[in-house]
Amino acid sequence: MTCNVRQPDQDDGLNCWENRRDLLAETILAANPDLIGTQELFLLQAEYLIARAPMYAWFGRGRFGDTADKHVGIFYRRDSLRLLEQGDFWLSETPDVPGTSSWDIIRPRQVTWGYFETASGERFHHFNTHFPYRQVEQEARRRTAALILDRIGSKTPVILTADFNSAAGGEIHQSLCGHFADAWLTAERRQGPEGTLNGFGRYTGSRRIDWILCRAPWRILEAATICTTRDGLFPSDHFPVTARFAL
Repeated sequence: MTCNVRQPDQDDGLNCWENRRDLLAETILAANPDLIGTQELFLLQAEYLIARAPMYAWFGRGRFGDTADKHVGIFYRRDSLRLLEQGDFWLSETPDVPGTSSWDIIRPRQVTWGYFETASGERFHHFNTHFPYRQVEQEARRRTAALILDRIGSKTPVILTADFNSAAGGEIHQSLCGHFADAWLTAERRQGPEGTLNGFGRYTGSRRIDWILCRAPWRILEAATICTTRDGLFPSDHFPVTARFAL
């Protein structure tokens, strides 16, 4: 699963974190993913989700290198995956220096990655991030994609999840799909709408900015956009997206 959980923001009114946190936890539990790449995650949100779903563990540093502010934390089921290695690097010209920012990105952004082993002994990497969002940051998105491709290198199998803040089919998507398969486009089955940004019900359409990309000798069985709502509430201002693989 890739899921922009939406930061706790009291300006969200009815859709503030305290009102929708149960729905988000229930949405995750219903989907039951082995692995979740999150965006806009604050520590209090991670702690709440772990309390509601104790079968998961999570890791990742905040964007300033500590536990404050936003994370792109990765959650994984402890009964199905073993974490072998983990790390973070920043979207900057000095990626190994925590809290750094370049290319006119206004606040630090980072990548969190993990190296996992399944119960059957299959090993793979998972990289998760959140691309810059402003229209004027297109060059930053290009540099971000190039940095991630450089850091991933020839690793395989590998999964890349993010809120890419770029529409599928555009320049960034095309550049990455030269190296990865997009689960939504290549899955044997597909469920839900194409668009992933809902703005708590304000947006509709086919703009897909949350992707699950992979490079692996796996079958991509299914991809889904999860559109759970309840009493006018949404789990987040993005729909979670899932992909199911046969290893």
